[in-house]
Amino acid sequence: MKRVLLYLWLGIFFFALVPGCNSQNQKPVVSFDDRPEAAAGKFYPSDPATLRSMLTDLFANAKPKTTERVIAVICPHAGYEFSGVVAASSINQVDPEKEYENIFIIGSSHYVSFIGASIYDQGDYNTPLGKVKVNIDLAKKLIKENAVFTFNPEADKNEHCIETQVPFLQFHLKKKFQIVPIVLGTQSPQTCKKIAEALKPYFNEKNLFIFSTDWSHYPPYADAQKVDKKTCDAVLSNSPDNLLKVRDENEKSNIPNLATSMCGWTSVLTMLYMTANDPGLKLTPVLYRNSGDSKYADKSQVVGYWSIVVSKTETSQKNSSDLTLSSMDKKELLKIVRRTIEQYIRTGKTTPIDPSGFSESMKVKSGAFVTLKEKGDLRGCIGRFISDEPLYKVVQEMAIASSTEDTRFPRVESKEIDELEIEISVLSPMKKIHSIDEIELGKHGIYIKKGYYSGTFLPQVATETGWTKEEFLGHCARDKAGIGWDGWKDAEIYTYEADVFSEKEINARKD
Repeated sequence: MKRVLLYLWLGIFFFALVPGCNSQNQKPVVSFDDRPEAAAGKFYPSDPATLRSMLTDLFANAKPKTTERVIAVICPHAGYEFSGVVAASSINQVDPEKEYENIFIIGSSHYVSFIGASIYDQGDYNTPLGKVKVNIDLAKKLIKENAVFTFNPEADKNEHCIETQVPFLQFHLKKKFQIVPIVLGTQSPQTCKKIAEALKPYFNEKNLFIFSTDWSHYPPYADAQKVDKKTCDAVLSNSPDNLLKVRDENEKSNIPNLATSMCGWTSVLTMLYMTANDPGLKLTPVLYRNSGDSKYADKSQVVGYWSIVVSKTETSQKNSSDLTLSSMDKKELLKIVRRTIEQYIRTGKTTPIDPSGFSESMKVKSGAFVTLKEKGDLRGCIGRFISDEPLYKVVQEMAIASSTEDTRFPRVESKEIDELEIEISVLSPMKKIHSIDEIELGKHGIYIKKGYYSGTFLPQVATETGWTKEEFLGHCARDKAGIGWDGWKDAEIYTYEADVFSEKEINARKD
């Protein structure tokens, strides 16, 4: 508790020195009807013409749209002069002509701590650019049906993390829109999971989700870059456990002046509980900057800002359907994995791969898993079902992930590397099935999905265990997806095939 109070004090004190999340001047709300502006004149201009001119410049310097079918963005909420270009880059990825049913804006409370999350259901939102409709009916429905939600007037009274997003939407979107403003007061991962479960039915292309957060607070410029890259990688891994692990590591890193590596970590954690293990979603970084990049701040104490988007992607990959790997391709892929693990574990770095001598098969965009064993026992296994990167790049990334990010195991140590047995599974596109009769044990891997719970078994699991089809499904449902032994019976089931090969099988370590 003392540490939390210290962080709150630092957040207020250092805002006078660098652009952080908090403002020293707070504008009280005198009624609970339409919400008046609380951040205007502090985080962004209160004059409409000045604000519109500033937004014009920010979007002119933002990253152009590069991603389609965007359903969520991670967006900063600091003063526009510091984080505005990054925020505009996030909103720029959103289709300005699309008409959304709802835009959920989710941020973590900076001023008060409380259980669960508060949804503003008292009226509409105001900014200098005009009034924005709040979907009060949906807000009240969510509060009524989910104990994790309430309306807490103190949560929204002076909060800026929601309000700062609204002018960007007013400027960018061409169609009318309505918002659902949600402020998280919790510090509990389990509560974040409950919030995610309540919001998951709305996490689709009909709606847009904005997760509001700044990143590292107050370390020196170079340290901020390192911390923010590490935290970003954890988010891009699409694993809630990885984010929690990296956040804990950052807090124990003794980096000078680091108060937090992400002020809205509960909001982003909630997002990951909705996106994790969904093969139809892709997380893409757009732009990184920190306040030291602004002409208004020095580099001694900075705040970091990332733009990240979540988009829908097809669950099939036509360009990998007919992928055939030669023995030389397989041997080269295994060498990539081993070289990457050796270098990364010992130095923390990787060497870019030169693909000039590779076959076209190794350059095809395809999903893959990397499995590590030690003396026959599993030591790590992480993969990706789909990818917009070439196969050789995917196995390099999964080599790092399986050796350092599998939360079931400690990261691989240097002394273990020579004892590792490496196996790669290159995946075919997934196919949704309607009967378990379509599953062939030993040939098909399975992916089970129910709500935001999911789990998978590679094809070789059935062979190695000798399970029956019902045992294969039951163990996957219970042990991997966490939906109970019979959970597969009313879940979505997908099958896929895998080209599985190991060092031992093709003598990849002989040369």
